[in-house]
Amino acid sequence: MRGLVVLLMLLFSSIVACKAGADWKKSLGLGKEKVSYLHFYFHDIASGTKNATALIVAMANTTITSSTFFGMLNVVDDPLTQGRAITSKVIGRMQGIYASASQTEFSLFMGLNFLFTTGELNGSTLTMIGRNPTMENVREMSIVGGSGAFRLARGFLLAKTYSANKVTRSFVLECDVTVIHY
Repeated sequence: MRGLVVLLMLLFSSIVACKAGADWKKSLGLGKEKVSYLHFYFHDIASGTKNATALIVAMANTTITSSTFFGMLNVVDDPLTQGRAITSKVIGRMQGIYASASQTEFSLFMGLNFLFTTGELNGSTLTMIGRNPTMENVREMSIVGGSGAFRLARGFLLAKTYSANKVTRSFVLECDVTVIHY
């Protein structure tokens, strides 16, 4: 008899859990799933310059002799702009870290948040994690989350280097983002 009671309790709780699971999107206030396409630029200005937006915060003892800067860790707070020029309208910030993560090629591990600060996306974020083999023409990285307008986001970002100044270590990257969200 006791076993039957336990079985009935498990069955009842499973039914309640399934019902609650079916309404999870509604309980979070999520609407219909949609796809958005974004296009912007970010300006990575290296440390050592007056207006640096990317700072080296750590490096291994061997980084200085590495042809790929393997072991160098940077923290960034780069402006996102509508156009290619640093003087074009700022629409947000790219904040996070990247590290030189390959001993054989220029390749970065990047963990970044794109914070949008204008218009209907104001306060919304996208989170990107991925490998950036910087010498390739087009690099694809994963969008793994978001907040605000991009709640439960997933998708990808395609990055192309628009300009690079190896003397000042300053770069402008063009980004095309495809993101599925609610």
